[in-house]
Order: sequence, then structure tokens, then C-alpha cells
Amino acid sequence: MELDLSPKLAKKVYGGDGGSYFAWSPSELPMLREGNIGAAKLALDKDGFALPKYSDSNQVAYVLQGSGVVGIVLPEKEEKVLPVKKGDAIALPFGVVTWWYNKEDTEFVVLFLGDTSKAHKRGEFTDFYLNGSNAIFTGFSTEFVGRAWDLEESVVETLVGKQSGRGIVKLTGANLPEPKKEHRDGMTLNCEEAPLDVDIKDGGRVVVLNTKNLPLVGEVGLGADLVRLDGSAMCSPGFSCDSALQVTYIIRGSGRVQVVGVDGKRVLETTIKAGNLFIVPRFFVVSKIADPEGLEWFSIITTPNPIFTHLAGSIGCWKALSPQVLQAAFNVDSETEKLFRSKRTCDAIFFPPPK
Repeated sequence: MELDLSPKLAKKVYGGDGGSYFAWSPSELPMLREGNIGAAKLALDKDGFALPKYSDSNQVAYVLQGSGVVGIVLPEKEEKVLPVKKGDAIALPFGVVTWWYNKEDTEFVVLFLGDTSKAHKRGEFTDFYLNGSNAIFTGFSTEFVGRAWDLEESVVETLVGKQSGRGIVKLTGANLPEPKKEHRDGMTLNCEEAPLDVDIKDGGRVVVLNTKNLPLVGEVGLGADLVRLDGSAMCSPGFSCDSALQVTYIIRGSGRVQVVGVDGKRVLETTIKAGNLFIVPRFFVVSKIADPEGLEWFSIITTPNPIFTHLAGSIGCWKALSPQVLQAAFNVDSETEKLFRSKRTCDAIFFPPPK
């Protein structure tokens, strides 16, 4: 059976006055299950508080909108409280406890993409809450919790049962820890402010997230990139040559995408727009062309230091092949081969629109 690669929007899973949690379902996006990938979004309104939890999956979190605070507790480490804002990427190994808070008027939106190969459900994140109506300790008897916490059972009943919210709550008069800028060191990278790995005039720009600029991604086994394609520009056809999957979320703008797979079959041709998520299978070739307003996306790649092969431009593998091989492979004469080789001589993966 052929896989459906068409882009999908997230659907609301739960929420309330403090905000909402959205996720992509593998039943609607089968490549999530096929590729062991999870994808979700957290949207917090003013004073929205996402209760402390840990996940069964390695994740990369990316702030899509607004600014807020995240508390992170790595195993056997002290809590770090980070100020985060639009463009921040944060590597979150599984088992790490996190909480999120928005004290601003602007909605605070965070994207989560991750590896579910060791998760309870392929293609889905399973979260374990420490507080709330669905918290871990609601399942233990008061006797067990009381002995674990060295508290009277009456106190345990208050601690476990007082918070009636599920996942997300709205706080009033909260006095949460103040974030510390120094806690950002080694924990997050702002992709909108980081040095550019690729910068092509009228073409596009790329920032790659890897073990060099954020070593913690090595622990989660994922790489990522932020790509901003200028209006009507093209992203060169290419593929991940280290057998990685590429999971792409469209942040802004719109455009067209084509994906070609086995036996030269075009397996996807569609329009992509903000909010869409789609997955490119291993070794399949993908190319995008932005609409006039441009196109911006954030992707994770299922390896911490991804390597791509491009099939156009001077860095494309075509230009590395000898003229005789190209003539024989294309079954053309030398003049046609020379014409082909003379085009796209710039060292680029983005191509400006035709003049």
C-alpha cells in the first residue's frame, strides 16, 4: 500500500483557559508511524501554565511565536529556568522534566518534533504528568505516596487532589521562578539570530542545528534546520544521503513541493502553507518553490549531523561527474553536456526566480 505523504494540520487534543495542546495523528499522517516520528504543538495564552511532565521520546522544541519561560530538569540535575522566545530551539532528551509558562499578552506557541522509536506508541508522544487530574501519583494509593514523601495521608490527599486541571491550567497571582539568561547556555540556540550556514542573495538562508552549535542534540539523536526561502525562489532538489528522514513544519508563507521516490515516481505534488507538516521518506528527493511572499520552514532530521546530496547547482553531484559519464548517462552529445554543465555554476542550494 502506498503511503499518503500529503501535508496535514495538527488537531486539538486537550486544553482550557490556559491554552491548548495539538498533535498530528499517525492515523492521518501514516509516515509518522512508518518513520517513528512524533509531532505536537503547545499554545499557551497569557498566564497559561503547562504542568510539569516528562515524555517517552527524544524531542526538539522550537518556539514558533511569542516568548515565555521553560523549566527543565535533566536527570540528577538541578532545575534550569530559561527565558525563551521566537526562534529558539531546545533539545529535550526523553525523561527530562519540563514545564512551560506564558506571562505575556501574546500567545506563546511551541512546536515539538521527535523520535518515537522507543516510545509506547509509534508515531505519538506519550507524556507523563507529575501534577493534575491525570498525574502519575493519582494512580498510587495514599499509603504508598505518603511513605514515599514521608507525609501524613491527609496531606497527600491535598497535594495529589488539589490540582484539578489536566495538562494546562491558567494561573492567577503566580510567583514562579524568574528565568536566568545564563541557563540558556548549552540548552538552547536561537535559529533566527545564529550565524547563517547558507546565505544566497534573493534565494534563501539556512541555519543548521547540530552538535557543534548545540551539543545536547547529540543526546537526542536529531538534527534540525531553519530555512527561509525568498519570494518565488527555489530550493534545489536533494536528499539525505545518510538514510535520515526529514520532517518539515511550515512556519510562514506558502509554496509548492514535489517529492520523487523509487523508479522516478512523483509521490507528492501539492501546495504547502503555514501550519502544514509533512515527511520526506529516506532517500526520496524533495524540492520546493516559494510563492511570491516567500516560504519559511523548520525541519528535524533523524540524525544529529545530517548530510545532504543536492542534484542541481555547482555543489550538486552532477557537476562532480566527468563529462564522458554525463554524455553516456544522458545519451546526449558533447554540446548538450557542455550546455548542461555551464548552467547553475553558483555554489548554491537556492535559486532566485527567473528574471
